[in-house]
Amino acid sequence: MAGRKTLLLVGATSDIGRAVASRYAREGWAIVLTARDPSAARRDTDDLSVRTGEPVAVLPLDVLALDTLAAFVDALPVLPDTVVCVVGELGDQNRAEADPEHAARVMATNYLGPSLLLGILADRFAARGHGTIVGVSSVAGDRGRGSNYVYGSAKAGFTAFLSGLRNRLARGPVRVVTVKPGFVRTRMTQALSLPPLLTAEPAEVGDAIYAAAERGRADVVYVRPVWRLVMAIIRAIPEPIFKRLRL
Repeated sequence: MAGRKTLLLVGATSDIGRAVASRYAREGWAIVLTARDPSAARRDTDDLSVRTGEPVAVLPLDVLALDTLAAFVDALPVLPDTVVCVVGELGDQNRAEADPEHAARVMATNYLGPSLLLGILADRFAARGHGTIVGVSSVAGDRGRGSNYVYGSAKAGFTAFLSGLRNRLARGPVRVVTVKPGFVRTRMTQALSLPPLLTAEPAEVGDAIYAAAERGRADVVYVRPVWRLVMAIIRAIPEPIFKRLRL
């Protein structure tokens, strides 16, 4: 991988993860993918390597195994130039209300594990003197809603973590970017009826992430800009009115 920039992609088997890997590979980056099940990721890497001619490596990583995260970073074959974390689990809100273990998994997958991993990488980047961190959060974290507040609260925590990390590192050479895709047509949302205007395709998200991380200056990116307006309106609704809505 010498002589070319390296991307570390956390959450390689997701639809968004595949799109991000493909976008960076087309730009000539070396790709290091992580997945809980490396064998599942390798099916995609073989195809990606053939189509792009770029090297792709796969490493096992479970972001819920918190005591392994520092060792994972220390064992990387090369410290990446950019890390993109797309790990997420929508979960089931009704189940989460009745099953604390399910709720805890959703919270840990969307907030705790990714935040701790990116915090470790941020320290390594700062010590080296450069690096870009991209965390994929969600518009669901902009305001808690009864239909998905367990997932939304975890994404709100992740958004706040990225904001604080960005503030802490603002005077140095490390960038921290928060990406909020809104609705995305993926396997995770295939059972939902999604409005076309607000729904992005995975490739669209991959392009937006690459542009924000490698070409842009924005700190917080809504993949479809209309979401910025939508969520500004939702955040502005007074609480006495908001709590009577079914959102």
